[in-house]
Amino acid sequence: MKIARTDSFKKDFKNLPYHIQKIFEKKIKLFLENISHPSLRVKKLQGYENRWEASITMFYRFTFEIHKDYYLLRRIGPHDILRTP
Repeated sequence: MKIARTDSFKKDFKNLPYHIQKIFEKKIKLFLENISHPSLRVKKLQGYENRWEASITMFYRFTFEIHKDYYLLRRIGPHDILRTP
């Protein structure tokens, strides 16, 4: 699967602390290898047809959509991003 990023995701990512960016880089590799890996804690967001969240750390998350041949990364940041995923 390929990955696409929204402009919101790109902006959010630039504003993350450097050490969280580095952790995300490791997590996204794991995500591409096995989206069901327990450390990602992937779950569907309620109220949305095709919107999911995954954990970077206990405090940081990213949201995404699953499409036929790619994942669309929508937002990344503290748990509060889930208010506008």
